Amino acid sequence: GAPGQPRSALPCLPTLRRALVRARGTRPFVISRSTFAGHGRYAGHWTGDVWSSWEQLSYSVPEILLFNLLGVPLVGADICGFLGSTSEELCVRWTQLGAFYPFMRNHNDLNSLPQEPYRFSETAQEAMRKALALRYALLPYLYLLFHRAHVLGETVARPLFLEFPEDPHTWTVDHQLLWGAALLITPVLEAGKVQVTGYFPPGTWYNLQTVLGEAFGSLPPPPRAPLTSAIHSKGQWVTLPAPMDTINLHLRAGHIIPLQGPGLTTTESRKQPMALLAALTANGEAQGELFWDDGESLGVLERGDYTKVIFLARNNTIVNELVRVTSEGSSLQLRKVTILGVAVAPSQVLSNGVPVSNFTYSPDTKTLDIPVSLTMGEQFLISWS
Repeated sequence: GAPGQPRSALPCLPTLRRALVRARGTRPFVISRSTFAGHGRYAGHWTGDVWSSWEQLSYSVPEILLFNLLGVPLVGADICGFLGSTSEELCVRWTQLGAFYPFMRNHNDLNSLPQEPYRFSETAQEAMRKALALRYALLPYLYLLFHRAHVLGETVARPLFLEFPEDPHTWTVDHQLLWGAALLITPVLEAGKVQVTGYFPPGTWYNLQTVLGEAFGSLPPPPRAPLTSAIHSKGQWVTLPAPMDTINLHLRAGHIIPLQGPGLTTTESRKQPMALLAALTANGEAQGELFWDDGESLGVLERGDYTKVIFLARNNTIVNELVRVTSEGSSLQLRKVTILGVAVAPSQVLSNGVPVSNFTYSPDTKTLDIPVSLTMGEQFLISWS
């Protein structure tokens, strides 16, 4: 293009942002194909008119990671491709990966065949539905990552080398991505594959595949480990089963993430009960946090109109620290706590000192499920022995 063309959108973005704020009085949502240094302060980005091809699917991973490193965390590629007609298999695999784009959108041009999920077979629809439900269940964690990107400049989609800079094996990994520090995504990027090989940095990684298992009312379906419950890695490549309805997702030991029941819309999802998923280290420790506001108002940080809670697991207990509690988020219902890596079956579980009789423990996966009736705005202590 002409000299200076890559800068063409940047002068417009602050003006557009101010206009939207003036017109709507809420946080503006802007994406732009054209980008330049400083773009991420005002808008997100989509990667342009990509072709419906396996090559373009594969290229999207390093592109998403690159823009996060450049300070543009809200980024995504057109799922299933924009130009040309997709195939059912390609669209399923792209939807599974796209569920972990920070900006997720299925979009194509008028001259290509329609590619909405309902255009495909029931099998394909179910696979895509599982991926979408998983994203919606993880929205509280994704929202936390965007909050941290806003206030701390962190990445949302993260290359492995940024989290494990001293491990040289991570330096060239560009077909996997992390969500923050806790979740490792290993997508299928080639046609006809029912296995995928990924690199696992040292540590324990708990298997949370999108085979969601049975739902518990409106709660997020409990993640299930269909073959192996955990990978205890010394820093190694691992080949994983990846049937058509599955994208491999692993939770890193030492982290606690919030989940929420997936609704048909994000507005409905925000009203659902929540769950905590804790992945213990060998020392029995983990931590995480929740950030919650109304999702659209301006100036919430300056006014303090938010709730922030830190979760800590150690010595067979999980407690929460109420950093800040307001009307936004304080009444969120916590209905389930799932703990991965509990080595010995407990004989007793207590929630704020009250025995929990209907907890369950799986010796095969070392998983402890604890039904609770709590709110995020109250202090709690859950223990097992």
